[in-house]
Amino acid sequence: MQIAPRQLLADMYAAAVRAAQPVHCLQDLRLAPPAGRTVVLGAGKASAAMAQAFERLWRRPLEGLVVTRYGYAVPCARIEIVEAAHPVPDEAGGRAAARMLELARSLGADDLAVCLMSGGGSSLLPLPAPGLGLADKQAVNRALLASGASISEMNCVRRHLSAIKGGRLAAACHPARVANLLISDVPGDQERDIASGPTVADPDTCADALQIVARYAIELPPAARRLLESGAGETVKPGDARLRGVSTHMLATPQMALAAAAAVAERAGVRACILGDSIEGEARDVGKAMAGIALQAHRHGQPIAPPCVLLSGGETTVTVRGSGRGGRNVEFLLSLAVALNGTPGIHALAADTDGVDGQEEIAGAYAAPDTLERARRLGLHARSSLDDNDGHGFFQALGDSLVTGPTLTNVNDFRAILVA
Repeated sequence: MQIAPRQLLADMYAAAVRAAQPVHCLQDLRLAPPAGRTVVLGAGKASAAMAQAFERLWRRPLEGLVVTRYGYAVPCARIEIVEAAHPVPDEAGGRAAARMLELARSLGADDLAVCLMSGGGSSLLPLPAPGLGLADKQAVNRALLASGASISEMNCVRRHLSAIKGGRLAAACHPARVANLLISDVPGDQERDIASGPTVADPDTCADALQIVARYAIELPPAARRLLESGAGETVKPGDARLRGVSTHMLATPQMALAAAAAVAERAGVRACILGDSIEGEARDVGKAMAGIALQAHRHGQPIAPPCVLLSGGETTVTVRGSGRGGRNVEFLLSLAVALNGTPGIHALAADTDGVDGQEEIAGAYAAPDTLERARRLGLHARSSLDDNDGHGFFQALGDSLVTGPTLTNVNDFRAILVA
């Protein structure tokens, strides 16, 4: 291995992000043009970049509305781009979602709706179900984010409290043809979990959502609980006639990003092992488990001999118990560093491919064999920082945060452990 460990890890992360850029993912897409209007509807951290790429490729008349996270807008000539808050929604997102639903309802049988959905769309389309307000949606989102629930579980609850998610946007487009263009940020690439599935059927029920609420002792606003208990929040189910004209195209996935990173490692003479693209669980527990695998490779050459890199993706969770600055990727990395305890030759990077880990404008961080020792010299104790859910505070103090700015895509978490 000729390249410095930190640089190699950075190059692998960059390759993963580059592989998921909409400008590359849309090149080979072929859609039959409609006799009538083409209307683009979209939501997510990658949706504005998707809109820009689609607009450049589509040579016919075009209009549309897309909502993305603040700071993630890119210029479009024919598609309106709206920015809104993520992960806790705001009024801008609510207004955009209401307008999007009305635009969908204006479509006819000769029209085509091109729906651009990516991670982050759940928070960016906060149109409450009847009887709920934005404050209810904000309270539910905050409670879900702190609960330790998986992304699939969180999105199940969100779908059943929404007026636009859970297939409702696609139903509003009927009788128009709908083409879903998706960038997956969820374990298993479940379509209904990408942006909480505004344009796909949902087999889950209000009863399923209530079980999740009970499992994590999530405190719901009274109006939200009444909605779920009454069954009035039911989503659009498989087999619904309004969804017969829907087709779905997966443009980018976590596995594609990990494969791109693995190719970078192999070119540098480092064996790559993709452990999984849909790993879930508590971030600190995943960190311990990954440390065990890295140590096995380091000591015994199994499951792969050094020099090697262990790659994984998915979406871990953090049950918030402390008062730190959070971030599931830095929580994973801090737990990994504690478990490795300075083992020579093992370096790691963990970051979100959207450039935002938790609620910080920080993608993630690096860890090295000397991380714990350098922290001690600064008076930082890794275990205490972990107990306080303060991964960002810990790595920022060391100068090891990874700050990318908006990446304009999102294929979830990227984790690389280099055994040099």
